[in-house]
Amino acid sequence: MPTRAAALAVSLMLCNAAAAQSYPEKTVVMVAPFPAGGSVDLVARAIAQHMSDAWKQPVIVSNRPGASGNIGAEAVARAAPDGYTLLMGTTALAGSPAIYPKLGYDLQRDLTPVALAVTMMNVLVTHPSLPAKSVGDLLALAKAKPGTLTSASAGVGSSNHLALVLFNMMSGVNIGHIPYKGAAPAVADTMGGHVAMTFAPIAAALPPVRSGRLRAIGVTAARRSGELPDVPTIDEAGVRGYEAAGWNALLAPKATSREIIMKVNAALADSLRSTKVREILTASGAEAGGGSPEALGRFIQSEIGKWGKVVRAAGIRPE
Repeated sequence: MPTRAAALAVSLMLCNAAAAQSYPEKTVVMVAPFPAGGSVDLVARAIAQHMSDAWKQPVIVSNRPGASGNIGAEAVARAAPDGYTLLMGTTALAGSPAIYPKLGYDLQRDLTPVALAVTMMNVLVTHPSLPAKSVGDLLALAKAKPGTLTSASAGVGSSNHLALVLFNMMSGVNIGHIPYKGAAPAVADTMGGHVAMTFAPIAAALPPVRSGRLRAIGVTAARRSGELPDVPTIDEAGVRGYEAAGWNALLAPKATSREIIMKVNAALADSLRSTKVREILTASGAEAGGGSPEALGRFIQSEIGKWGKVVRAAGIRPE
């Protein structure tokens, strides 16, 4: 006769299988760990709306900003592993283990990958009053006046911050860092002339660039942006080998069942094939991702290695 423990295990497996088969039966919360109005929020809302329509269940975006995305990530890591709380993670996840010695969660122990949502580039923008109309001009100015220029970011360890750190390291300049609680306020203060520059998401930068309130001088990806075709890559502009692409990816609490993970993976893939979602992503300077949970796991591992080296070499600490 089966033991009570074995019977309980079988019963639990059957319950989990039934729950996965009927998933989702209620509202799904997608946590965006940066403020509303930024690129992460925009991507999350586009995908969440498509999922809502496909599932006939609400998928709502909950903005949980703070600590460069770690407050939102920790909230998801501690949530019930039932598929009803998901994380739209960002590049900041990869740098955080090296920056924050006492994180309230472990990325690989407490979260499980679902799929890569998008990859994206930032654009280096300066205030029009800055006498630098190109990356070369900016480097010359930074070398002539070391330590006087500052760059805004969405927070310590964000893709904007890591893009600056890599820029400093590869070009030999020392541009200071001013962290904000998101890309939107970082761009706003750059427009206001409170900081000289920022590596802004394309979506946040396009309106002020087109209106002349900011000047775009370089993009961080390996190729130019279709939205800003006349703006060279930073590599083209003279910092050879420079590339600092950002990304967003869906993750779930660690013990979430494989069946639910694959349902979310399939829903994400379907949303990324949607013409409407693709139009939103293109306008924001993002490219659709996709792929398996395992592929995302390998990608995140490589990103932890890449940005961990940069963080340690630069001596980045929480601010």
